[in-house]
Amino acid sequence: MITIFYDAQCPLCSAEMRHLKKHDHNGRLHLIDIHSSEMREQFPEISLTEARLVLHGYDDQGYLMRGLDVTVAAWSAVGKGYRVAFLRWPGVRCVADLGYQWFANNRFRISGLLTGKQRCECSSSAQDNCER
Repeated sequence: MITIFYDAQCPLCSAEMRHLKKHDHNGRLHLIDIHSSEMREQFPEISLTEARLVLHGYDDQGYLMRGLDVTVAAWSAVGKGYRVAFLRWPGVRCVADLGYQWFANNRFRISGLLTGKQRCECSSSAQDNCER
């Protein structure tokens, strides 16, 4: 089981999680909105401030991952790791991590440009209202 802490207020982040869930035929992913009570109550060790800056997740051994390591682990868990494995190749990893950090810092602005909506005004429980 991969536990992913994501920002459900970000339209692109929410879309990515929905896309991942469509491939999660074996229930390998547990998605948690960083703004949810579940996050605060069950995972107090995850700082909301940190989680807003970079994607966080736990692998099935309980190891805390950040950034693209979470992305690669999640896609691997649903059997599609080949799509993103190159992000961890030597040489590519450094550039990809810098690109990810730029995206994470600008995700609301990028969402606005790509979707016309900078933020979802919903909770993870009503995430379907954030689809576009």
